[in-house]
Amino acid sequence: MAEIIDGKKISQDIKDEVRDEIKEQGISACLAVIIVGEDPASQVYVKNKKTACEYCGIRSLSYELPENTSEKDLTELIEKLNSDDTVDGILVQLPLPKHINEDNIIEAIDPGKDVDGFSRRSVGALSIGTDGFVSCTPAGVIELLKRSGVEIAGKECVIMGRSNIVGKPMAMLMLRENATVTVVHSKTRHIEEICKRADILIVAIGRPRMITEDYVKDGAVVIDVGIHRIDPEKNNGKKLCGDVDYEDVEPVASYITPVPGGVGPMTIAMLMKNVLKAAKDR
Repeated sequence: MAEIIDGKKISQDIKDEVRDEIKEQGISACLAVIIVGEDPASQVYVKNKKTACEYCGIRSLSYELPENTSEKDLTELIEKLNSDDTVDGILVQLPLPKHINEDNIIEAIDPGKDVDGFSRRSVGALSIGTDGFVSCTPAGVIELLKRSGVEIAGKECVIMGRSNIVGKPMAMLMLRENATVTVVHSKTRHIEEICKRADILIVAIGRPRMITEDYVKDGAVVIDVGIHRIDPEKNNGKKLCGDVDYEDVEPVASYITPVPGGVGPMTIAMLMKNVLKAAKDR
């Protein structure tokens, strides 16, 4: 039976550390959050970020723009925040409406305020191992592993998924921690066989409950990055699930993250840590 990695507790510990450092050192930190449109999931995320800022002692600015906001107007707002010395971090909530080019918007953010860690400069710094902002979800996975006492160095790690937000930066972070890394994706052959070799299996594929015990080696550490809304009437009252079939995998894993309460809370905690870093760098 696996030991459950408690993302709620670990994320709370990190937020407490951020709050204490801000208070003890008298640091002034400010995060500007921009949301375009009325996507319900995005609004929940933004609300949670505001709550975390308030808890940590970080001032937050909120810009809620209509769906029809032009790319030009959004870029001008970002440029205004770039030049505002009282703003340490800028976050544009994704996804954006289809008429706005997300890459252009990410690159419009001052790299010194790119607390999401999505810009080319941030990704480049990560790839060559220099100082910079790291994407919050992959950074959160590293904290989950380390604070749970999971040894990474020398272990075989398989990452399922190659997105720019999770899969690719996750691979670079695990390499930085001296793991041996394999990335599998939709075009990979013999995926089950490859996953079955993993000492640490990190799943971010966006397919509910795809990963069963057939993919997992006995005693493997399983990190589930996925989150999906499901019909509670058909799933014993559960409203959320991950990419991993938890009930099937938990008996064979040594450590496992639940959904909810695993990786999810870590993303916002690591965002708070990035805002603190931005304020200290400034």
